[in-house]
Amino acid sequence: MQTNTAPSITRADAVGLWLFMAAGAIIAVWGIAASVLRIIEIAPNADVSVLAEFDGTPADAPIGPDGAPVQVALDQAVLTVPSLPGASWAALIIQQVVSAITIGIVVVCLLLLCRAVMRNQVFSGRNTALVAVAGIAGTIGFAAVPFFGNMAANGAFARLSDGDFDNVVMSVDLMPLFFLAFIAAMAATVFTIGDRLRRDTEGLV
Repeated sequence: MQTNTAPSITRADAVGLWLFMAAGAIIAVWGIAASVLRIIEIAPNADVSVLAEFDGTPADAPIGPDGAPVQVALDQAVLTVPSLPGASWAALIIQQVVSAITIGIVVVCLLLLCRAVMRNQVFSGRNTALVAVAGIAGTIGFAAVPFFGNMAANGAFARLSDGDFDNVVMSVDLMPLFFLAFIAAMAATVFTIGDRLRRDTEGLV
């Protein structure tokens, strides 16, 4: 008779997982709270601060001798507008909602995954689904958050310049997005193969 001698996690592994779970919970609470506070700040639609991206726009910065202005190439700046157009205001709200949801989904999936690992359940269909959901949510959120932020910035430019300034950068950095998508796909593939190998091995016992 063959006995199942699957190794259990060590105390050091358990401590590491507990620390990871605690850090994940802190990140989730902090991220969601930051989004909620930002929504409260945005909701009145008065004196709204918006992060905007520029395409090397010339600007004077007081960095010379005795604070003398020196021309610099502007890449990012925070714009404060009396109010945003309705669509831009909604986009800014949606940005924060998407950010909170993304953080919540990713952290919850990883916490559930850690909990399963602590129970010596590494490769399973459930864990594969958790990894896939976390990867998909993270990738979509990574693309959607700056997209809605750019929409809000576009409205801020339009309000401040009466539509005369059109240098706002409406883009998402694709390289980190592709890298994140690759990591998510690779992790899901690894867990899928691991789960299949586990089932094949169990069939031999």
